[in-house]
Amino acid sequence: MDTIIQPRVLKGFRDFLPASEIERADLTEKITAVYRSFGFVPIDTPVLEYAEILLRKSNGDTEKQVFRFQDNGGRDVALRFDLTVPFARFTAEHKSELYIPFKRYHIAKVWRGEKPQAGRYREFVQCDVDTVGSDSAASDFEILNVMREAFFAIGVNNITIRVNHRGIFNRFLASLGISEKSEDILRAVDKLAKVGKEMVAGELASICNDSARAEKILLYIEPCASFEDTLAKIETLAGGVADDTQRMRNIYEMMKAVGIEKTYALDPSITRGLDYYTGIVYETFLNDLPAIGSVCSGGRYDNLAGLYMKEKVPGVGASIGLDRLIAGLHELGILQEKGSYIDAEIFCLNAEHMATYQKVARALRANGVAVEVFPDAKKIHAQYALTDAKKIMWGIFIKETDIAAGTMQLKNLFTRETTDALTPEQVAKIILIKK
Repeated sequence: MDTIIQPRVLKGFRDFLPASEIERADLTEKITAVYRSFGFVPIDTPVLEYAEILLRKSNGDTEKQVFRFQDNGGRDVALRFDLTVPFARFTAEHKSELYIPFKRYHIAKVWRGEKPQAGRYREFVQCDVDTVGSDSAASDFEILNVMREAFFAIGVNNITIRVNHRGIFNRFLASLGISEKSEDILRAVDKLAKVGKEMVAGELASICNDSARAEKILLYIEPCASFEDTLAKIETLAGGVADDTQRMRNIYEMMKAVGIEKTYALDPSITRGLDYYTGIVYETFLNDLPAIGSVCSGGRYDNLAGLYMKEKVPGVGASIGLDRLIAGLHELGILQEKGSYIDAEIFCLNAEHMATYQKVARALRANGVAVEVFPDAKKIHAQYALTDAKKIMWGIFIKETDIAAGTMQLKNLFTRETTDALTPEQVAKIILIKK
């Protein structure tokens, strides 16, 4: 006899039962609708890429997290760790086929070999939205706007999107004479929310070989009470007005014109750890659960596509970490669990009337009701057990007397209220009004 293999999944990976997958599907459908409403179109790329494609512009920490191996042909390959780098390769490879500016969204799985913890997994879904081919403040603003609208569409209104500009920070570092250490400094500052000010101060002092410079950096990254005050402060510290600070003013003017500026805060400590960001950067936090960290982040990456082509193609984008977001929404009690997409169940009282049940189901679907027919004439308690598990609100009974009349009985399975002798159209109207 063959040995039975124990069913199990790898650490950091998960199966999803229907209730969990319905949550993910509902959220991605709402996010997708927002992306499309701004003119973004879908693309897809392979999950497996040549390692040199994914890792050419990355730091050591990123390389440690990548699932990398040799395939059967001896090629050095890796699973994508985000959707932005594959998109840069995609842009270079299909530049002649794309209209510019090109606005894409991509919702798919990515893989990172980091330590699993609450809200963090080795396999997870990102919901990316990007524009390439435009280096305008309008494109930067549009990504910030679509981020906000996506969260509001899923019912998450109490958020703060913290923005910064790497160009201003780099000018500030140049004024201190430490431009050559900018990448190490940016990564150290990026850890502020995770490890605290004291540890970051120590790391900065080590990088700069100077505690005085470290203190100046800490002063720079401390935000003021308002967007305008913070911008004025970092502009002065960076040496005065320049294109980068004017870009931030233009973006803020658009926020105010649309009436959404209260969602955003200028936070000089937001740097984003990845090397490919060159301009505006941002992270999104749930105000009621800041400890979970950013649930949506991104920025401008004007030189990323240039790794794969001679022509410079500017880009800007953002990514919602769907799994971390769902973990946060569960902790906040925002998500309401659904067991199915069904509005109503037609109970099978007599298997001989299955054709009638199916006919009624078709009529209800034609009127906008999601309905299924219980397939077997089991005891009614067994059928109720199914509707309870699926959290179905409505039950439909078609008795012998209903068949000739073309009517049915509608029961609210939550309140136990029952209405007799209804037509399919009447049933549909009641269900849809209360849906």
